[in-house]
Amino acid sequence: GVRGGTTYGETDEIGWTITRDPVHVNDFQATLLRLFGLDHLKLTHRFQALDARLTGVGGHVIRDWIS
Repeated sequence: GVRGGTTYGETDEIGWTITRDPVHVNDFQATLLRLFGLDHLKLTHRFQALDARLTGVGGHVIRDWIS
């Protein structure tokens, strides 16, 4: 699981620009799938005769989020 009250990264004073530890949506999805007990590397779907990963090629689990 994820520890309650966890914060990750920083933005500028108005919350517009990421200043530290940006998270790509593929990384977010890979982490959620891991928390659901699924391996994002094995979860694929067939599209135009290719097996495509839901998290794309660059998605990886953010280990700092997992307790």
